[in-house]
Amino acid sequence: MDTLGLRPAPPRPNRRMWLAYAGCCALAWCLFVLAGSEFDRGLDPFWLAVYQATTMLWAPMLLGVAVWPVARRLHASDAQPGATAMAHGLAAVAFAALWQAGEFAVNALLFGGDHAGAVLMAGLLWRSVWGLVVYAAIVTAFTAVLQARAVRAAAVAAAQAESALAKAELSAISGKLNPHFLFNTLNTLIALTRKDAAQAEAALLQFASMLRYVLDTKRGTEDRVMLTDEVDFLRDYLALEALRLGQRLRVDWQLEERVMADELPPLTLQPLVENAILHAVAPRRAGGTVTITARRNALNQGLELAVADDGPGCAPEALAPKPGQRRGVGLAALQKRFSLDYGGQARLRIHTAPGAGFRVDLFIPQA
Repeated sequence: MDTLGLRPAPPRPNRRMWLAYAGCCALAWCLFVLAGSEFDRGLDPFWLAVYQATTMLWAPMLLGVAVWPVARRLHASDAQPGATAMAHGLAAVAFAALWQAGEFAVNALLFGGDHAGAVLMAGLLWRSVWGLVVYAAIVTAFTAVLQARAVRAAAVAAAQAESALAKAELSAISGKLNPHFLFNTLNTLIALTRKDAAQAEAALLQFASMLRYVLDTKRGTEDRVMLTDEVDFLRDYLALEALRLGQRLRVDWQLEERVMADELPPLTLQPLVENAILHAVAPRRAGGTVTITARRNALNQGLELAVADDGPGCAPEALAPKPGQRRGVGLAALQKRFSLDYGGQARLRIHTAPGAGFRVDLFIPQA
């Protein structure tokens, strides 16, 4: 049954645990036989040791199976440590008593009640002590298994929660990128309508194509597009900006053909190009050049991207927003997205200095 998207967890496999338990029982039986055998006296002592080991150990071995539900229930309970210890003490006494009762029943069946009673009384004390010790050993092993499972479950739950949080944050970041791009593009179109209606109409057609790309790639945080599609979208965006900026906007494409089929998150390059135009091209009368690079990393075969401009640049400390200062969404959102996406393997690095332009390097691993 699936309620609100939650499915019941499958039962935990106990096969390995019971195989280990059976192995420990077999080892204990073998050691008991070896300890009671006297090989220099022939085979009779050996078969006697086999008989004694079997008649004495079958009961605790079977009773050990019943210790598992006791250990599991007490481990899952919210009882105080004192109450848990008392419950284990009572269970240990019951374990020792049942052990002796089982051995008495076998001896009575094979040799009669008198013999069984004599054996019981002769070993009552030390077998009671051994019953407590064996119970403690078995319940300790089972409790260790339960604690290891609890730790593993907590680690899995923490990882799932972290993954869910990262996906939610990525979704929020992606939601910021698209409206930010649309808002700025609409402002550009408004400016064009005041200057040239014909150019504005052509720009609207390009904008419709760009909008279709944005809507098609707004499916989820794990959505990927080919670099060739991202570049086509970016060419439309730059053509629209060129209608506003004219010859002041110069673009230098440095794209390796072999990486054009590589995949990346949608709207990865556009915010970087938009920032370059905003800070390095539009404010300057002479305009500026935006260089867009895509190439294969020779060491790990990942995709390396770069967006650079020849603008004034800035000091690295100026990148941190001052109190009350409004910061653009694009670069900040990309930085956060690349810190969360691809399991932390993607990278975004900023290189700038006063008078040295501004460059953003991206590394995106490829499957």
